[in-house]
Amino acid sequence: MLPSYKTVKGFAEHEIIIQKSRFIAHISRAESEEEALAFIQEIKKTHWNATHNCSAYLIGEHDHIQKANDDGEPSGTAGVPILEVLKKKQLKDTVAVVTRYFGGIKLGAGGLIRAYGKSASEGINAAGIVTRKLMKILSVKVEYTWLGKLENELRESVYSIKDIHYLENVEFEVFVEEAGINLFSEWITELTNGQGLIDEGELLYLEEDTA
Repeated sequence: MLPSYKTVKGFAEHEIIIQKSRFIAHISRAESEEEALAFIQEIKKTHWNATHNCSAYLIGEHDHIQKANDDGEPSGTAGVPILEVLKKKQLKDTVAVVTRYFGGIKLGAGGLIRAYGKSASEGINAAGIVTRKLMKILSVKVEYTWLGKLENELRESVYSIKDIHYLENVEFEVFVEEAGINLFSEWITELTNGQGLIDEGELLYLEEDTA
């Protein structure tokens, strides 16, 4: 599992007009090739009467699955420019489909490359980019007398709370970087006068908006 990587926040649709042609970018996260292909087919079904539905996707930790499709546009003028935008923005597990409704004015190879690249780029900006950081989930169990103090301290700290369970004791699940587990444990021990019980849980990705 990668320590961190960038991907899109979620689905987005964004339209631009270039020389009377409509270019509609559809962006989504896809964690497998099956998901990417299903998304492409869904867009093609929705825009069945479009002139072209060109697409590209990058899947896997090391981008081992990457495809580009020109869908009838001149070779290399649509799918590849979309794929290059995904690579330039360093995205993973992302699929993009740019739908074109021809407006009557031919753009030429260079114009098409710029148009599909611009559409994909603006579509990704509309979707938003997140950085997914691999974190360890640490469980902190305390008696209810510590609930208010510990919750306030955690919310004002650099740590993010995943969940709070109100059981026999209150249990906080907290995202902590693996390199900072000892520091976190020492902080909790000092904060709770040694009364906080800390257990290590699973590894999960924490998503943060990327500027």
